[in-house]
Amino acid sequence: MTDAPSRSWIEIYTTPQCPDCIALKRWLRNLGIPFVEHDLRDPLIAEEARERTGMRIAPLTLIEGQVFWGTFSHQAPQIAELLGLTAAAA
Repeated sequence: MTDAPSRSWIEIYTTPQCPDCIALKRWLRNLGIPFVEHDLRDPLIAEEARERTGMRIAPLTLIEGQVFWGTFSHQAPQIAELLGLTAAAA
């Protein structure tokens, strides 16, 4: 039996039509990384995001107390580094 790499708890705040949100979710799914998604269209969720991070933008990614925001191409390398993924994965 081999040890599976431990994965961090990932939460993402998204909107359905956001291209960077779609890219982020596709990337995480392709890597087999589970995440919990929150829909920023819900005013209560948007307020929760603002209270937790000071922002209500999409996509917004929370991992191990760290907040990543901005475009997918901006977030992916930072997330990959935090999760110990290879450079090719970003």
